[in-house]
Amino acid sequence: MKILVTGGAGFIGCNFINKQINETDNIILNYDKLTYAGNLESLIAIEGSEHYSFVKGDICDRDLVQKTIHNFQPDALVNFAAESHVDRSIDGPMEFIQTNIVGTAVLLDESLKYFKSLGGRNFRFHHVSTDEVYGSLDESGYFLETTSYDPSSPYSASKASSDHLVRAWNRTFDLPILITNCSNNYGPYQFPEKLIPLMILNCLENKPLPVYGTGENVRDWLFVDDHCDAIYTVLKFGTVGETYNIGGNNEIKNIDIVNSICNILDKILPKSDGSYADLISYVTDRPGHDFRYAIDASKIQTKLGWSPKESFDSGIRKTIEWYLTNKSWWENIQNNSYQQERLGVVTK
Repeated sequence: MKILVTGGAGFIGCNFINKQINETDNIILNYDKLTYAGNLESLIAIEGSEHYSFVKGDICDRDLVQKTIHNFQPDALVNFAAESHVDRSIDGPMEFIQTNIVGTAVLLDESLKYFKSLGGRNFRFHHVSTDEVYGSLDESGYFLETTSYDPSSPYSASKASSDHLVRAWNRTFDLPILITNCSNNYGPYQFPEKLIPLMILNCLENKPLPVYGTGENVRDWLFVDDHCDAIYTVLKFGTVGETYNIGGNNEIKNIDIVNSICNILDKILPKSDGSYADLISYVTDRPGHDFRYAIDASKIQTKLGWSPKESFDSGIRKTIEWYLTNKSWWENIQNNSYQQERLGVVTK
Protein backbone atom coordinates (compact mmCIF):
# COMPACT_ATOMS: atom_id res chain seq x y z
CA MET A 1 0.00 0.00 0.00
CA LYS A 2 0.92 3.62 -0.48
CA ILE A 3 -0.17 5.41 2.68
CA LEU A 4 -0.26 9.19 3.12
CA VAL A 5 0.14 9.85 6.84
CA THR A 6 -0.78 13.32 8.09
CA GLY A 7 0.75 14.32 11.42
CA GLY A 8 3.38 11.61 11.16
CA ALA A 9 5.99 13.50 13.19
CA GLY A 10 3.77 13.52 16.28
CA PHE A 11 3.60 10.90 19.01
CA ILE A 12 1.23 8.27 17.60
CA GLY A 13 2.01 9.11 13.98
CA CYS A 14 5.76 8.57 14.32
CA ASN A 15 5.22 5.25 16.09
CA PHE A 16 2.87 4.19 13.29
CA ILE A 17 5.37 5.15 10.58
CA ASN A 18 8.32 3.48 12.29
CA LYS A 19 6.28 0.31 12.64
CA GLN A 20 5.13 0.42 9.01
CA ILE A 21 8.64 0.84 7.64
CA ASN A 22 10.12 -1.81 9.92
CA GLU A 23 7.38 -4.43 9.57
CA THR A 24 5.73 -3.98 6.15
CA ASP A 25 6.60 -3.22 2.54
CA ASN A 26 4.22 -0.26 2.45
CA ILE A 27 5.35 3.08 1.06
CA ILE A 28 4.77 5.98 3.47
CA LEU A 29 4.61 9.72 2.82
CA ASN A 30 4.66 11.76 6.02
CA TYR A 31 2.91 15.14 5.75
CA ASP A 32 3.46 17.23 8.89
CA LYS A 33 3.43 20.91 9.84
CA LEU A 34 6.15 20.38 12.49
CA THR A 35 4.47 22.29 15.30
CA TYR A 36 5.99 22.22 18.79
CA ALA A 37 5.02 18.53 19.17
CA GLY A 38 6.20 17.44 15.71
CA ASN A 39 9.68 15.98 15.91
CA LEU A 40 11.60 14.49 13.00
CA GLU A 41 14.15 13.12 15.48
CA SER A 42 11.52 10.49 16.25
CA LEU A 43 11.95 9.17 12.69
CA ILE A 44 15.74 9.24 12.35
CA ALA A 45 15.98 5.45 12.31
CA ILE A 46 13.95 5.15 9.09
CA GLU A 47 14.60 8.45 7.29
CA GLY A 48 16.98 6.76 4.86
CA SER A 49 14.44 4.14 3.80
CA GLU A 50 13.43 4.16 0.14
CA HIS A 51 9.88 3.47 1.37
CA TYR A 52 9.69 6.71 3.38
CA SER A 53 9.49 10.37 2.39
CA PHE A 54 8.49 13.61 4.09
CA VAL A 55 6.65 16.78 3.09
CA LYS A 56 6.44 19.74 5.47
CA GLY A 57 2.96 21.16 5.25
CA ASP A 58 -0.17 22.33 7.03
CA ILE A 59 -3.38 20.32 6.51
CA CYS A 60 -5.17 23.69 6.22
CA ASP A 61 -3.08 24.52 3.12
CA ARG A 62 -5.50 23.34 0.44
CA ASP A 63 -3.13 23.85 -2.50
CA LEU A 64 -0.31 21.85 -0.91
CA VAL A 65 -2.66 19.11 0.28
CA GLN A 66 -4.06 18.78 -3.24
CA LYS A 67 -0.59 18.73 -4.81
CA THR A 68 0.69 16.17 -2.29
CA ILE A 69 -2.25 13.80 -2.82
CA HIS A 70 -2.06 14.18 -6.62
CA ASN A 71 1.70 13.52 -6.76
CA PHE A 72 1.75 10.63 -4.28
CA GLN A 73 -1.40 8.84 -5.46
CA PRO A 74 -2.10 7.09 -2.14
CA ASP A 75 -4.17 3.97 -1.56
CA ALA A 76 -5.06 5.34 1.86
CA LEU A 77 -4.82 8.49 3.95
CA VAL A 78 -4.40 8.08 7.72
CA ASN A 79 -5.11 11.33 9.53
CA PHE A 80 -3.23 11.77 12.82
CA ALA A 81 -2.79 15.52 12.33
CA ALA A 82 -4.33 17.37 15.28
CA GLU A 83 -3.70 19.66 18.16
CA SER A 84 -4.16 17.25 21.04
CA HIS A 85 -3.39 18.62 24.51
CA VAL A 86 -6.46 19.55 26.59
CA ASP A 87 -4.59 22.11 28.69
CA ARG A 88 -3.34 23.93 25.57
CA SER A 89 -6.89 23.98 24.19
CA ILE A 90 -7.95 25.87 27.32
CA ASP A 91 -5.22 28.47 26.77
CA GLY A 92 -5.72 28.78 23.01
CA PRO A 93 -8.86 27.11 21.62
CA MET A 94 -8.87 28.78 18.19
CA GLU A 95 -5.77 26.90 17.02
CA PHE A 96 -7.62 23.66 17.79
CA ILE A 97 -10.64 24.83 15.79
CA GLN A 98 -8.43 25.68 12.82
CA THR A 99 -6.35 22.51 12.70
CA ASN A 100 -8.78 19.89 13.96
CA ILE A 101 -11.92 21.11 12.21
CA VAL A 102 -10.90 23.25 9.22
CA GLY A 103 -7.84 21.09 8.50
CA THR A 104 -9.89 17.89 8.56
CA ALA A 105 -12.44 19.46 6.21
CA VAL A 106 -9.66 20.35 3.75
CA LEU A 107 -8.32 16.79 3.86
CA LEU A 108 -11.79 15.36 3.29
CA ASP A 109 -12.60 17.67 0.39
CA GLU A 110 -9.30 17.06 -1.41
CA SER A 111 -9.50 13.32 -0.72
CA LEU A 112 -12.98 13.27 -2.25
CA LYS A 113 -11.73 14.98 -5.41
CA TYR A 114 -8.91 12.46 -5.62
CA PHE A 115 -11.22 9.50 -4.97
CA LYS A 116 -13.56 10.62 -7.75
CA SER A 117 -10.60 10.89 -10.13
CA LEU A 118 -9.70 7.25 -9.46
CA GLY A 119 -12.78 5.97 -11.24
CA GLY A 120 -13.65 3.34 -8.66
CA ARG A 121 -10.15 2.36 -7.55
CA ASN A 122 -9.91 1.39 -3.90
CA PHE A 123 -9.12 4.19 -1.44
CA ARG A 124 -9.69 4.68 2.29
CA PHE A 125 -9.67 7.78 4.51
CA HIS A 126 -8.87 6.69 8.08
CA HIS A 127 -9.53 9.33 10.72
CA VAL A 128 -7.80 8.80 14.09
CA SER A 129 -9.80 10.24 16.97
CA THR A 130 -10.24 10.02 20.73
CA ASP A 131 -12.61 8.66 23.37
CA GLU A 132 -12.79 12.17 24.84
CA VAL A 133 -15.51 13.02 22.31
CA TYR A 134 -17.92 10.93 24.41
CA GLY A 135 -17.53 13.11 27.51
CA SER A 136 -17.32 11.73 31.02
CA LEU A 137 -18.47 8.53 32.72
CA ASP A 138 -19.30 7.99 36.36
CA GLU A 139 -17.98 4.95 38.20
CA SER A 140 -19.74 2.47 35.90
CA GLY A 141 -20.40 1.99 32.21
CA TYR A 142 -18.29 2.06 29.05
CA PHE A 143 -18.08 4.07 25.85
CA LEU A 144 -19.58 2.24 22.87
CA GLU A 145 -19.31 3.26 19.23
CA THR A 146 -22.97 4.30 19.55
CA THR A 147 -22.46 6.46 22.66
CA SER A 148 -23.75 10.02 22.17
CA TYR A 149 -21.08 12.69 21.89
CA ASP A 150 -20.75 15.02 24.89
CA PRO A 151 -17.33 16.74 24.75
CA SER A 152 -16.14 18.87 27.67
CA SER A 153 -13.02 20.72 26.47
CA PRO A 154 -12.21 22.78 23.37
CA TYR A 155 -9.92 19.91 22.34
CA SER A 156 -12.57 17.19 22.59
CA ALA A 157 -15.20 19.45 21.00
CA SER A 158 -12.91 20.05 18.02
CA LYS A 159 -12.27 16.32 17.63
CA ALA A 160 -16.00 15.59 17.92
CA SER A 161 -16.59 18.12 15.15
CA SER A 162 -13.99 16.48 12.93
CA ASP A 163 -15.57 13.05 13.50
CA HIS A 164 -18.95 14.42 12.41
CA LEU A 165 -17.40 15.90 9.27
CA VAL A 166 -15.77 12.58 8.37
CA ARG A 167 -19.11 10.75 8.69
CA ALA A 168 -20.85 13.46 6.67
CA TRP A 169 -18.39 13.09 3.78
CA ASN A 170 -19.16 9.37 3.76
CA ARG A 171 -22.95 9.67 3.99
CA THR A 172 -23.31 12.65 1.64
CA PHE A 173 -20.51 12.11 -0.87
CA ASP A 174 -19.73 8.36 -0.50
CA LEU A 175 -16.10 8.95 0.48
CA PRO A 176 -14.86 5.61 1.90
CA ILE A 177 -13.97 6.44 5.49
CA LEU A 178 -13.04 4.72 8.73
CA ILE A 179 -12.97 6.26 12.21
CA THR A 180 -11.16 4.98 15.29
CA ASN A 181 -11.64 6.43 18.77
CA CYS A 182 -8.87 5.43 21.15
CA SER A 183 -8.28 5.64 24.88
CA ASN A 184 -5.25 7.40 26.43
CA ASN A 185 -2.01 6.43 24.69
CA TYR A 186 1.43 6.20 26.28
CA GLY A 187 4.84 4.98 25.17
CA PRO A 188 8.02 6.12 23.38
CA TYR A 189 8.26 9.55 21.73
CA GLN A 190 5.36 11.14 23.65
CA PHE A 191 5.77 14.89 24.12
CA PRO A 192 6.40 15.54 27.84
CA GLU A 193 3.32 17.71 28.41
CA LYS A 194 1.24 14.52 28.81
CA LEU A 195 0.84 12.81 32.19
CA ILE A 196 3.16 9.81 31.94
CA PRO A 197 6.23 11.39 30.30
CA LEU A 198 5.76 14.51 32.43
CA MET A 199 5.93 12.44 35.61
CA ILE A 200 8.90 10.41 34.39
CA LEU A 201 10.95 13.48 33.48
CA ASN A 202 10.00 15.38 36.63
CA CYS A 203 11.16 12.40 38.68
CA LEU A 204 14.46 12.32 36.82
CA GLU A 205 14.94 16.06 37.44
CA ASN A 206 13.73 15.97 41.07
CA LYS A 207 10.84 18.33 40.27
CA PRO A 208 7.38 18.28 41.89
CA LEU A 209 4.90 15.76 40.43
CA PRO A 210 1.70 17.83 39.93
CA VAL A 211 -1.45 15.74 40.35
CA TYR A 212 -4.70 17.47 39.39
CA GLY A 213 -7.39 17.63 42.10
CA THR A 214 -7.34 14.48 44.22
CA GLY A 215 -5.91 12.27 41.48
CA GLU A 216 -9.05 10.12 41.39
CA ASN A 217 -9.76 10.67 37.67
CA VAL A 218 -9.75 7.37 35.79
CA ARG A 219 -8.41 6.68 32.30
CA ASP A 220 -8.11 3.54 30.16
CA TRP A 221 -4.45 3.31 29.11
CA LEU A 222 -3.35 1.96 25.71
CA PHE A 223 0.28 1.26 24.80
CA VAL A 224 1.03 3.10 21.56
CA ASP A 225 2.42 0.04 19.77
CA ASP A 226 -0.87 -1.76 20.36
CA HIS A 227 -2.75 1.27 19.04
CA CYS A 228 -0.67 1.28 15.85
CA ASP A 229 -1.46 -2.41 15.31
CA ALA A 230 -5.16 -1.66 15.77
CA ILE A 231 -5.10 1.23 13.29
CA TYR A 232 -3.47 -0.92 10.63
CA THR A 233 -5.93 -3.74 11.32
CA VAL A 234 -8.87 -1.37 10.81
CA LEU A 235 -7.27 0.16 7.72
CA LYS A 236 -6.88 -3.27 6.10
CA PHE A 237 -9.97 -5.10 7.29
CA GLY A 238 -12.44 -2.56 8.69
CA THR A 239 -15.84 -2.01 7.07
CA VAL A 240 -16.07 1.30 5.23
CA GLY A 241 -18.23 3.82 7.06
CA GLU A 242 -17.76 2.16 10.45
CA THR A 243 -16.32 3.43 13.73
CA TYR A 244 -14.13 1.25 15.95
CA ASN A 245 -13.28 1.98 19.58
CA ILE A 246 -9.73 1.02 20.60
CA GLY A 247 -8.95 0.51 24.30
CA GLY A 248 -6.21 -1.02 26.40
CA ASN A 249 -8.36 -2.69 29.08
CA ASN A 250 -6.34 -0.79 31.70
CA GLU A 251 -8.54 1.48 33.81
CA ILE A 252 -6.33 3.24 36.34
CA LYS A 253 -6.63 6.33 38.54
CA ASN A 254 -4.19 9.15 37.78
CA ILE A 255 -2.69 8.97 41.27
CA ASP A 256 -2.08 5.23 40.85
CA ILE A 257 -0.27 5.94 37.57
CA VAL A 258 2.01 8.40 39.33
CA ASN A 259 2.69 6.00 42.18
CA SER A 260 3.47 3.18 39.73
CA ILE A 261 6.07 5.35 37.99
CA CYS A 262 7.59 6.30 41.34
CA ASN A 263 7.73 2.68 42.52
CA ILE A 264 9.45 1.48 39.34
CA LEU A 265 12.00 4.30 39.41
CA ASP A 266 12.63 3.65 43.12
CA LYS A 267 13.82 0.18 42.11
CA ILE A 268 15.79 0.87 38.95
CA LEU A 269 17.14 4.36 39.66
CA PRO A 270 16.73 5.03 43.40
CA LYS A 271 16.93 8.52 44.84
CA SER A 272 19.54 9.24 47.49
CA ASP A 273 16.99 10.96 49.75
CA GLY A 274 13.82 8.87 49.91
CA SER A 275 11.16 7.90 47.38
CA TYR A 276 10.12 9.67 44.20
CA ALA A 277 6.61 9.61 45.65
CA ASP A 278 7.76 12.31 48.08
CA LEU A 279 7.66 14.68 45.08
CA ILE A 280 3.88 14.28 44.58
CA SER A 281 2.10 17.63 44.83
CA TYR A 282 -1.69 18.05 44.52
CA VAL A 283 -2.64 21.09 42.44
CA THR A 284 -5.84 22.86 41.41
CA ASP A 285 -7.87 20.64 39.11
CA ARG A 286 -8.17 21.23 35.37
CA PRO A 287 -11.35 23.13 34.38
CA GLY A 288 -13.99 20.72 33.05
CA HIS A 289 -11.86 17.71 33.98
CA ASP A 290 -13.76 14.56 32.93
CA PHE A 291 -13.98 12.05 35.76
CA ARG A 292 -13.66 8.74 33.94
CA TYR A 293 -13.10 7.32 30.45
CA ALA A 294 -13.54 3.63 29.72
CA ILE A 295 -13.65 1.99 26.30
CA ASP A 296 -15.70 -1.02 25.27
CA ALA A 297 -13.43 -2.45 22.54
CA SER A 298 -15.47 -5.59 21.93
CA LYS A 299 -16.39 -4.56 18.36
CA ILE A 300 -12.81 -4.46 17.06
CA GLN A 301 -12.02 -7.64 19.01
CA THR A 302 -14.96 -9.68 17.69
CA LYS A 303 -15.18 -8.24 14.17
CA LEU A 304 -11.48 -7.83 13.34
CA GLY A 305 -9.68 -10.05 15.86
CA TRP A 306 -7.60 -7.30 17.47
CA SER A 307 -6.79 -7.10 21.17
CA PRO A 308 -3.96 -5.34 23.05
CA LYS A 309 -0.77 -7.30 23.70
CA GLU A 310 0.65 -5.13 26.50
CA SER A 311 -0.58 -5.03 30.06
CA PHE A 312 -0.09 -1.71 31.82
CA ASP A 313 2.66 -3.23 33.98
CA SER A 314 4.68 -4.32 30.95
CA GLY A 315 3.94 -1.19 28.92
CA ILE A 316 4.85 1.31 31.64
CA ARG A 317 8.17 -0.45 32.27
CA LYS A 318 9.00 -0.30 28.55
CA THR A 319 8.04 3.38 28.51
CA ILE A 320 10.17 4.32 31.53
CA GLU A 321 13.14 2.40 30.13
CA TRP A 322 12.76 4.18 26.78
CA TYR A 323 12.90 7.64 28.41
CA LEU A 324 15.91 6.58 30.48
CA THR A 325 17.82 5.39 27.42
CA ASN A 326 16.78 8.23 25.09
CA LYS A 327 17.76 11.20 27.19
CA SER A 328 18.98 13.25 24.23
CA TRP A 329 15.52 13.07 22.60
CA TRP A 330 13.73 14.78 25.48
CA GLU A 331 16.64 17.06 26.39
CA ASN A 332 16.47 18.53 22.88
CA ILE A 333 12.78 19.29 23.51
CA GLN A 334 13.65 21.04 26.76
CA ASN A 335 16.36 23.03 25.00
CA ASN A 336 13.70 24.28 22.59
CA SER A 337 11.86 26.05 25.45
CA TYR A 338 9.49 23.46 26.95
CA GLN A 339 10.26 22.98 30.64
CA GLN A 340 7.24 20.91 31.76
CA GLU A 341 5.37 24.03 32.89
CA ARG A 342 1.66 23.92 33.80
CA LEU A 343 -0.76 25.02 31.10
CA GLY A 344 -4.53 25.53 30.94
CA VAL A 345 -5.06 27.32 34.25
CA VAL A 346 -8.18 29.48 34.13
CA THR A 347 -8.14 32.48 36.47
CA LYS A 348 -11.43 34.09 37.47
